[in-house]
Amino acid sequence: MRRKLVAGNWKMYGGLARNRDLLQSLAHAIGKGGKADCAVCVPFPYLAQTQELLKGTAIAWGAQTLSEHAQGAYTGETSAAMLADFGCRYVIVGHSERRSLYGESNETVAAKFVAAVQGGLAPILCLGETLEQREGNVTEQVIAAQLDAVTQVAGMNGFASAVIAYEPVWAIGTGRTATPQQAQEVHAFIRQRMAKSDAALAQRLQILYGGSVKPQNASELFGMADIDGGLIGGASLVAQDFLAICQAAG
Repeated sequence: MRRKLVAGNWKMYGGLARNRDLLQSLAHAIGKGGKADCAVCVPFPYLAQTQELLKGTAIAWGAQTLSEHAQGAYTGETSAAMLADFGCRYVIVGHSERRSLYGESNETVAAKFVAAVQGGLAPILCLGETLEQREGNVTEQVIAAQLDAVTQVAGMNGFASAVIAYEPVWAIGTGRTATPQQAQEVHAFIRQRMAKSDAALAQRLQILYGGSVKPQNASELFGMADIDGGLIGGASLVAQDFLAICQAAG
């Protein structure tokens, strides 16, 4: 299975000029393909620029969230169909900041997951626990609840083109990183839980790690049996760092 690397930390940073430099650097280095599948997920205003600069390359692109509604009077929202108009292949759903800052519940995340699938997009479903939950030894219960909310609505067929990203909230933007063994334990739990319903799907399902992946720790993380790539945070804002992680994934 080819590893997958998704640059997903283009939050409210940068601008057209900085984005252009970064995208052009990535396109030049891996635009014709590499040992890993690469994608970038950018804020809505930069989708047109991303489409323009990455069209014809091997790098896919997507968005960082979407509306759970296909259409209607939802001012300010962006539907799956709108994202498809810009050539998006992926969309992140359930990122920890969407859950914590905007109150997206497990049920809302599940609805967005279904909207993405029905709109022809591949959802990248984020799962993860807070530091308090990890220290309370309820990581598996939290992950199970987040995952089950989606499988109950989307069914296993909904994961045919989906990707899961485990992002321990306590290791995002804090400088802390789960050890490869800690990450592997949760990845294995996710795969085993999916296997209870569909062993074949669970085996081919890509589960990415999304907690402060850096060039310095990428090789060891990717060496774990159930870590199939990364949802890259801050390192995705520096072309050399993201490319070094891509190299480690190969």
